[in-house]
Amino acid sequence: MTIRIAIADDEPLVRAGLRMVLRPAADIEVVAEAGDGREALAAITATRPDVALVDIRMPGMDGLSVLGELAHRNVATAVIVLTTFDLDDYVHTALTLGAAGFLLKDTPPHALAEAVRTVASGDAMLSPSVTRRLIDAYAQRAPAAARAARDRLSALTPRERAVVAQVARGRSNTQAARELGMTETTVKAHVSRVLTKLGLENRVQIALLARDAEH
Repeated sequence: MTIRIAIADDEPLVRAGLRMVLRPAADIEVVAEAGDGREALAAITATRPDVALVDIRMPGMDGLSVLGELAHRNVATAVIVLTTFDLDDYVHTALTLGAAGFLLKDTPPHALAEAVRTVASGDAMLSPSVTRRLIDAYAQRAPAAARAARDRLSALTPRERAVVAQVARGRSNTQAARELGMTETTVKAHVSRVLTKLGLENRVQIALLARDAEH
């Protein structure tokens, strides 16, 4: 199956570089490009790609606004946020808005294609070290927020909480299934129920909530 992607970045050289890096991947096709946030929103809404690589800082409408609008319009495209900085001030907001993960713009070529495949398959970008650092840095919450997170998680069954713990550690469905002695299908079903019960958008938000509850 071909993974259809969109690229949104205000730097033409960055867009060209991403295209060049992804060109050898036979299962990935760039179907849209945009040079600013408004173009990105229009292109993603029109083409409905599987994955969008969106720069967090763009003129006119930044990546955060694009994320918010896509959620408002119920566009199911999984968004990977592109950032130049290890710890961008906007990262936590992007996660809460539903970003499926993060990539630094100097990510190695093989990791970029693998990230697209990971997100397209329904998993989140929790394994790469950059995402782990971002979650650790931005998931520090006040005691009240930690209590609220624990209260939300208390609505889950013990098995669902066990799956949440695996997601928070960056485990894939396959890894979680092996660790918990479940089938991968069962893990997927638990993740789906957790998302529904907690009103969350994706696995990254599950991980953030779990990290909040630890503090």
